[in-house]
Amino acid sequence: MTGPGTGAAERVQLHQVLSALQDPVRLEMVRRLSNAGVPLQCAALYDGINKSTATHHFKILREAGLIERQITDGLTHQRLRTDAIDAEIPGLLASIVTRANEEAGL
Repeated sequence: MTGPGTGAAERVQLHQVLSALQDPVRLEMVRRLSNAGVPLQCAALYDGINKSTATHHFKILREAGLIERQITDGLTHQRLRTDAIDAEIPGLLASIVTRANEEAGL
């Protein structure tokens, strides 16, 4: 069973997106979500930080309108709001993820 997305900002604002993505941990989370193309369980989105720190980063990404939380069969997943981001700021997400992939050696 899939629940509705929760916690995402209504509209995507450029300054909020750029502010959220200036942190390398959050940029990596967005890169992983974009590359996966599907919602991912929270633990698949970070390495080397504890759960409470990850929760803080998820909150900032949600408030910026970049991700939304989905509950599926009792498991929490994060979903990148690609369509909403591209509708408000065309091409930004693709450019950022492409560069992040290059820097990650992908």
